[in-house]
Amino acid sequence: MATSDRYESALPQYRDADVLAAFMRGVYGWMGAGLAITAVTAWLVSSSPMLVAGIFGNRAVFWILMLAQLGIVFALSARVDRMASGTAALLFIGYSALTGVTLSSILLVFTGESVATTFIVTAGMFGALAAYGTATRRNLSGLGQFLFMGLIGVVLASIVGIFWHSDGLQFVISFIGVIVFAGLTVYDAQRLKELAFATNAGPTSGATIVGALALYLDFINLFLFLLRFLGNNRRNDW
Repeated sequence: MATSDRYESALPQYRDADVLAAFMRGVYGWMGAGLAITAVTAWLVSSSPMLVAGIFGNRAVFWILMLAQLGIVFALSARVDRMASGTAALLFIGYSALTGVTLSSILLVFTGESVATTFIVTAGMFGALAAYGTATRRNLSGLGQFLFMGLIGVVLASIVGIFWHSDGLQFVISFIGVIVFAGLTVYDAQRLKELAFATNAGPTSGATIVGALALYLDFINLFLFLLRFLGNNRRNDW
């Protein structure tokens, strides 16, 4: 009888582990697909002088693409519970492609070797941080508000940096940006763990795709801020 009781008490733990594993496989699968779409799109755009001129030679086109990206993020975040999983998937794929279009400029500014190196460094950092966020038993909910304030500060400072060109300011923004998005990676990984248990969602659900979007954004921004430190400008090779 005692053996049976221990077996039955262990069943919820196994079920929880299965739920978490299935959810996170879906999240990282979608995130990986999004990054692949972004990389391929960026390469295709940067390889076409006509597309580069059409996108970056016309500010209106570039800002339309940026606004479309913001619109997709807001739509996915606000309406995911009322959105069909197929629609959510298409929006995420569209967002990944649009991000590739807007980020294609980095392949024109930085050498391919430094971009690849930064991507590998980012992947290593991201993997370690996400693993910690998923495994730790510390409650990181209080960290979210602090990181959100830091994110607002980075955004405001970046806007100032557009009009006030200062190497010192850009260094500070990049340094703080790395810290903020490293923290957000840990925070979001733990938040998604809680979401998996709360929703019991499958690998193709809207919640899974929104989770993938959160980690995708953390990865992309961490990569961009690290690139400011590790990237080698093509003009330096001339």
